[in-house]
Amino acid sequence: MTRAIFGTTMAFHIIFATMGVGLPLMILLVELLFWRTRDRDYEIMAKRWTKAQAILLGVAIPSGTIAGVQLSLLWPGFMAIVGKVISLPFQIEIFAFFVEALFMSIYVYAAHRLSRNMRLLSLFMVLLGATASAILITNVHAFEGTPTGFRMVDGQIVDVDPWKAFFNPSFFVTAGHVTVSAYMTGAFIVAGVAAWKMLRAEKGSRVYLYHQKALLAGLIVGGTFSLLTALNGHESAQLLHEYQPEKLAAAEGLFETQAYAPLAIGGFTDPETKKVKYAIEIPWALSFLAANRFDEVVVGLDDFPKELWPPLYIHTLFNGMVIIGSLLIFVGFIGFAWKKLLKRSQYPRWVLWVFVVSGPLALLGIEFGWIFACTGRQPWVVYRVMKTVDAATQAAGISTLFWIFLSVYVFFAIITLLVFRSYFGRHPLELDPPEQPKVDGGTA
Repeated sequence: MTRAIFGTTMAFHIIFATMGVGLPLMILLVELLFWRTRDRDYEIMAKRWTKAQAILLGVAIPSGTIAGVQLSLLWPGFMAIVGKVISLPFQIEIFAFFVEALFMSIYVYAAHRLSRNMRLLSLFMVLLGATASAILITNVHAFEGTPTGFRMVDGQIVDVDPWKAFFNPSFFVTAGHVTVSAYMTGAFIVAGVAAWKMLRAEKGSRVYLYHQKALLAGLIVGGTFSLLTALNGHESAQLLHEYQPEKLAAAEGLFETQAYAPLAIGGFTDPETKKVKYAIEIPWALSFLAANRFDEVVVGLDDFPKELWPPLYIHTLFNGMVIIGSLLIFVGFIGFAWKKLLKRSQYPRWVLWVFVVSGPLALLGIEFGWIFACTGRQPWVVYRVMKTVDAATQAAGISTLFWIFLSVYVFFAIITLLVFRSYFGRHPLELDPPEQPKVDGGTA
């Protein structure tokens, strides 16, 4: 039940945390486009998207606070290790959030009074603070998979090196993955909303053309970062091959250790027959994914005690994440090809519907990836150091907390939707003039 409570919290919080990283990049991009082209539509995009960012941040703060409280409440065994070894990311994250909130406030309340350079600097600092927060918090997860910087002697933690724990073997790959996937998701959410607005607007109208510009910006950024996410995912698979081989084996339903291992796409892992039923197998591909060579020996689940196997359904999660990522690369290519290769001025309705779906798909891919990353580490909370069952609280009444927190998240979700509907309903695009900012390049 402790995993269910914390998992629900993170499934909710990660939506707002991801958008809180991805949207500032889009705001900074359209600000740069505004100052380069003097097209007031880009200035209005920055203004309106900033309002959305402020609403999302208002929900991310309490949901993130709940997650922090739950770490101490639900995982006392894990926090004993965190407090002695890997508390550094949590401490630095406070300053990263302070930077994000400070410069977000400056931009929200004083953008029209700032010069070009100060507006851009403010947005860059928001992006830097948000990205740093995501990297620092995710680094604790990276440490859980590749714990370093300490030793366990007779159940006691000794020889602690906090910086070695901070820069654990997974740090750079995990930091890269959370960054590029958040940028990708934020961009496709923008593209999805813009496509939806275009479907409802009259072709050729000012509203239609405004959202067409937003759509193109979202597709270019989303397509670019979806490719980078795929490349980073390849590095992540190699990291699993080296440090968490049973997780990679469970992700691909591989039971027998072998060279020239096949990659299983789709299907369901059957522990009785030790096969992935209904899967499409690509010969030798898993070995290449693991080490860039077809004859690489990939360790199978049979080399590990069954009680240490991760849940076999993570194969489905892994496939869902990979398939969605591949689809988003294709969506980005469609957007680019339609405009630049086919030279079409407008997208047909069926293509716009594809773009609309890309936003929710990107969020679903984030959810699949997060659940896969955490569930695939089971039964360990700190890999080969502490099991999840030993880290969880033994307090009674935990099931009641699940329903309490679930009610809180439902309330947050409803309020967020109502605030979005209320604000943007009262401030339609037609009534949203530009801010008339300072045009000099000096300081404000």
